Amino acid sequence: MIDAERLWERLMQLGTIGRQAEGGVTRLSFTPEERAAKDLVTRFMQEAGLAVREDEIGNLIGRKEGKNPAAPVVLVGSHIDSVPNGGDFDGPLGVLAGVEILQAMNESGVETEHPIEVIAFTDEEGTRFGYGMLGSRALGGRLQIEELEAQDEEGISIAEAMRQNGLDPAQIDRAKREPGSVKAYVELHIEQGKVLESRGLSVGVVNGIAGPIWVKFTLDGEAGHAGTTPMTMRRDPLAAASEIMLVIEREATRTNSTVGTVGKLQVFPGGANVIPGRVEFTLDLRDVDEAVRTRVEESILREAKEICERRGVKLLVEDLQRMAPVICSQEVQQAALAACEAEELETMILPSGAGHDGMQLVDFCPVGMIFARSRDGISHNPAEYTSKEDCAKSAAVLYRTVLALASPSPR
Repeated sequence: MIDAERLWERLMQLGTIGRQAEGGVTRLSFTPEERAAKDLVTRFMQEAGLAVREDEIGNLIGRKEGKNPAAPVVLVGSHIDSVPNGGDFDGPLGVLAGVEILQAMNESGVETEHPIEVIAFTDEEGTRFGYGMLGSRALGGRLQIEELEAQDEEGISIAEAMRQNGLDPAQIDRAKREPGSVKAYVELHIEQGKVLESRGLSVGVVNGIAGPIWVKFTLDGEAGHAGTTPMTMRRDPLAAASEIMLVIEREATRTNSTVGTVGKLQVFPGGANVIPGRVEFTLDLRDVDEAVRTRVEESILREAKEICERRGVKLLVEDLQRMAPVICSQEVQQAALAACEAEELETMILPSGAGHDGMQLVDFCPVGMIFARSRDGISHNPAEYTSKEDCAKSAAVLYRTVLALASPSPR
């Protein structure tokens, strides 16, 4: 069913667009590199025999018609934008595998009751504007026009970047799909972790997508001379922040499912011989169980307050982002598990710790994901790699899963 060589060749072709001297790929949203990538994927979609269009937010869509054109569509896809100096597979595998399965169906004369669309969502990563999943938010009716005022480092807003690319920000509501118009959304994605590799498995079935909380901690103490201020008289916000980070590690580890990451830390004024006066750091806290995540967050905040009070440090905690975890559809999971069995592939059920576009669609259609094994669990990195064999195996599972959803057995 799957032409492994064709899928691999297309992945490698797409990977040449935005290639950096460091070896990775940079394709930010609404840039010439992204436009070139869309044009190439458009050609692939046309070669697959699909009807191609772009919607009002710039989502690229290829459609294979069903026997019943009015039936709800089965959506399959991912994204083709990247982080700076990222890899070749995060996003593109899901899009190009979607193109491949529809081309394979067309070449075999396979017809489905439901139409099938492969979609390359606009700006999943959020790198350029600090605000991601634009395309899926718009399709799910979650993107507000005022949010398009977010700006990149050059002061260019999303709205302005859209206009530069021939899109009208005032029309984003037209990208929204109506309730009942989508039967299911399925995404094939690299795992971005080591679980499948550790089990010797090529393919996994996802049961949920962890929802992230992003929180900013600001700790204000008192700057002072490093040599003349006794240890017992200091109000050191960095020492307090260090204690809080250990609390984060302890509380997240305790659950066996939560992950907590301090990814950004700033110390002011930043002198080697100056006791810091202010420290700012971020926390990314994730779990597929919202109740567990809430308990961990409450424990962290309670202890952070106690630490700062004991050390005479002022604490401010600000929410940057909150996303609810998503439980994947049982219907999609069962279809994917049956597909693995038909392909004689041993598999496992596992959660996704990373966020994906399907999180924005869960309100109006069943959502599911299939994982392909990642070498060494590396992602967002030039070393990101999924073998040709694993790309083909996971695409075959995607084929059977989508076929089952688009041509349900009569009851």
